[in-house]
Amino acid sequence: MLPSLQESVDGEERELESSEEGGGLPEEPKPERSSNSYHCLYGYRGSGLHQGTGSDVGSPSKSSAETPSDDFSLSLVDTNLPAEAEMELRSLVAKHLNKGALFEGMGNVVTVELSIPETRVGCYYCLFQPEKCAEGADPESRESPLELELDGYIQDMKTYLDSKQNNLETCIQPLLRTWFEDLVCPIQRVVKLFQEKLAFVLHAALSCSPVEVNGSEEKTEKDINRFLRAASLQDLVRETMVTSSCTAAAPEEQCKSMVIDLNGPQLCFHSAGTNKFCEDWTQAFLNVSEGGNPFLFRQILENFKLKAIQDINNLKRFIRQAEMSHYALFKCYLFLKNCGSGDVLLKIVKVEYAEMQEARNVISVLEEFMRDQLGA
Repeated sequence: MLPSLQESVDGEERELESSEEGGGLPEEPKPERSSNSYHCLYGYRGSGLHQGTGSDVGSPSKSSAETPSDDFSLSLVDTNLPAEAEMELRSLVAKHLNKGALFEGMGNVVTVELSIPETRVGCYYCLFQPEKCAEGADPESRESPLELELDGYIQDMKTYLDSKQNNLETCIQPLLRTWFEDLVCPIQRVVKLFQEKLAFVLHAALSCSPVEVNGSEEKTEKDINRFLRAASLQDLVRETMVTSSCTAAAPEEQCKSMVIDLNGPQLCFHSAGTNKFCEDWTQAFLNVSEGGNPFLFRQILENFKLKAIQDINNLKRFIRQAEMSHYALFKCYLFLKNCGSGDVLLKIVKVEYAEMQEARNVISVLEEFMRDQLGA
């Protein structure tokens, strides 16, 4: 639970202004102070489910107290919340359980008010059962990439419960205590590591290019991989398109990995690319790099992805219009020229429209325009 968690989830739903010429960045969030994180782990017994465990990622103390209900009971296993706040949270969780709108292994994010310094916090809660696979969890229905990552984190925790070993202190508690450090802070750490060179990483994520990391500590490599997964459009652009885009590229460009070399005193990138779009968003990250709340970095990253998707959709719309209008073709060219990421967007839509002859003709003309612009 964190004061900015709900703001981060809501941030993805914000409308970003996008003009037909490839409008700019969203308004930069103002830096906020860093926040505490809390967690709770409850044992769940109910009539509908034989036995389960509920995890509230966000706050932690120990107690054997139970919250009974006609259909279920909650018993506290581990927490770092003050006693009063824990009781308030348990009551709120019980209310949500009573509604019966929970899928095993698929969490939800709500805003709650507790007796803690932060008062109002975002709370992720999830019901999971040992030796049972997640049911009804549709990744496409998730409101935020963070919710998906939290779901995955809970599944990692569940594997230790499935082992039927008494490993609360050795395995479960470390996961509960480090969820914020493991899931939220990597984005901020990667921004501080790469600084202006972050544009190369954003470009690799935007173009779904493979990335190799050499010479880093295990934690740093995990941070970079988490950042790439969070920034990638691979979940939003069909996987077949991503695979085909490598095949459709020129032979010298096919599936070429970007290499990040951390062996020497200076960061080195090989086969790296960038564009104005990624450079502008890198600056947005750097503007809050000092003293910013880690959730601000995630919010910026999710807005980066949202803007990229908007640009892809705009380009597809312009291409369909350009099939029947030379003026629309000119507008399409202006959009590609001004959006800052025309090189990547054109490759993405080229794959999607590979079997549509009229759209392919428009794309061929646009590619020629873009080559002429680069050669000018």
